[in-house]
Amino acid sequence: MELHQLEAFSAVMSTGSMTGAARLLGRSQPGVTRTIQDLEQEIGYALFERKGPRVTPTSRAFRLYGEVERSLIGLSAIEASARAIGRDEAMPLRVVATPALAAALAPRALAKLAQGSARVDTQLRSASAEQVVEALLSRSADIGIATLPIDHAALDVHYIIEAPCVAVLHRQDPLAQETVLPFARLEGQPVATLANRYRLRSRIDRAFDEAGVAPHVALETNASLNAMMAAQQQLGVAIVDPVTAFGMRLADVEVRPLDVSIPFLYGVVTLSGRPRGGDVNAMIDILAQVSHTLLPGAVRHAASRHGALVAHDWTDSSADSPSSSHRHLGASA
Repeated sequence: MELHQLEAFSAVMSTGSMTGAARLLGRSQPGVTRTIQDLEQEIGYALFERKGPRVTPTSRAFRLYGEVERSLIGLSAIEASARAIGRDEAMPLRVVATPALAAALAPRALAKLAQGSARVDTQLRSASAEQVVEALLSRSADIGIATLPIDHAALDVHYIIEAPCVAVLHRQDPLAQETVLPFARLEGQPVATLANRYRLRSRIDRAFDEAGVAPHVALETNASLNAMMAAQQQLGVAIVDPVTAFGMRLADVEVRPLDVSIPFLYGVVTLSGRPRGGDVNAMIDILAQVSHTLLPGAVRHAASRHGALVAHDWTDSSADSPSSSHRHLGASA
């Protein structure tokens, strides 16, 4: 495959037509069409169904598109690094994080980093937790921030942050009068929550089961911000991660702690065995500081606690033990 073929494919997927892609790329429409035909011939299957001047991507095209976009983003990062090298400038700091952490946590940490650093170039990308791991392994990112589980032999987890999930309600919701929202009050109430049952949703469901509470799940979504927007429109009470709730404030909503603990867990990660620059080390420290400032009740755990935290098999008594491996943020590392 040639780079110009991948660029043409991405442009057609974005614009929905060969003509639109040609305008976007500054090429002729027949040229883009031939490029797509050459690509289809090379890979052995059709990417688009032709319907006059417009095209419809096939299911295979959608599957390929994600891979192509990641590759093109990686190439753009390489180009930026190459330009920095040519100007004898510091390399851009490349940060990749899951969406909530990329939107609400990373920019705060980068702003704090900029106060004590001459660096001005940063690349911040949001991705799934699995793609965060992929970016680090492929060396297209310097530091990753992702929700647990994030355990990989080739990665160094520097620490894990735990903070309790919260409820987000419209300010006119009667439940917003509660200082701490009793979980039992959600019995039969419309609730907006996360859909991925292999991550935070599993902890939310477990909390409802253990409390014997049966809510009406009115909205499932892949992003806490979507659930918060549903609460803003009075569609229900949003049970969400605290990073989004406290980091992306919305009008007309209130954030309330819950009377049960639903841990939100994320780790700060780098590629094992790779030398880290001063800015990477500073960013690792600053992310912990910002987490403490932003998130009420945030606790920092040693990376060795990953398995126990994911299994949720640790007890309150371990927190009181002098040998416990978790510390309130702000304690010395």
